[in-house]
Amino acid sequence: MKISIIALGLLAGVLPPLAASAFAQEGYPNKPIRLIVPYPPGGPTDIIGRLTSSVLTKRLSENVVVDNRGGAATVIGAEMAARSPADGYTLLLSSETTFAVTPALKDKLPYHPERDFAPISLLTTQPYVLAVSLALPVTSVSQLVAHARANPGKVTYGSAGTGGANHLAGEMFKHAAGIDILHVPYKGNGPAIIDLTGGQIAMMLGSISSLYPSGAAKKIRLLAIASAKRSPGAPELPTFAESGMPGFQVSGWNCIVAPRGTAPAIIKRLNAEVVAGFNQGDILERLKAQSIDSAVGTPEGLAAHIKSEFARYSKLIKAVGLKPE
Repeated sequence: MKISIIALGLLAGVLPPLAASAFAQEGYPNKPIRLIVPYPPGGPTDIIGRLTSSVLTKRLSENVVVDNRGGAATVIGAEMAARSPADGYTLLLSSETTFAVTPALKDKLPYHPERDFAPISLLTTQPYVLAVSLALPVTSVSQLVAHARANPGKVTYGSAGTGGANHLAGEMFKHAAGIDILHVPYKGNGPAIIDLTGGQIAMMLGSISSLYPSGAAKKIRLLAIASAKRSPGAPELPTFAESGMPGFQVSGWNCIVAPRGTAPAIIKRLNAEVVAGFNQGDILERLKAQSIDSAVGTPEGLAAHIKSEFARYSKLIKAVGLKPE
């Protein structure tokens, strides 16, 4: 009996790499996919992660399971994803912190945003808002600035962690307003918002989806939105330009990537499902309700976005003099 070369290769476990790759892609996915979110549960990126998990689970007919790996300004989860097998069964969903802020701030990281990841798609964008504790005797940005100037080094602001995007946003505000405020880092947005609500910290800059619910519930006071115009989802919030700080704009974004080396056919499939899923009417409505914009596009578009945002944040970090703590 004659046995083909391919069959011998299969039996011997030595199928050529390209053939093996094609064989592995056939029927993808055929087991659960792990979606690493490098933040604790409950924050804005975790919200997008769980929405993406739901979308992909439905469209791929296979479970996509969120794996929260918070800590070290997303470095822990990002490194884990970068070192995972490039087989399409581990993906990373994160934010500007992972792909632009932290790489711009730190020279040495256990991952590289371009070298170690294959882009799939940008997912969402959303503006930042400025919130203060109800214990703080201010109701506007100008009053906050005046209060901070009268109490140098005493007004505290929280962030999701040192070197993260809202840490940089706080430093940008400090620099633009010419005030001396004290950074208090937390392990995620959730704990920071809890302390803001309880009055343990005075203020915080963060995504509208993370802070607006507490503001609407009158647990904290929202002062301004860091976008060019008012948000349809929060029309009562003035922009920073309206509040006397023209040009102060900060927005967050989320994207999804795979470990570098993941087969192009898998990347193409995942991109197609993400784009289709995030353009569904019900998903767009859910995002709109939280003042979040769908921003899905091509892998090439995400690669260009990451490169542009890295350059922008590098310039901002230099301007404000931010250094790793």
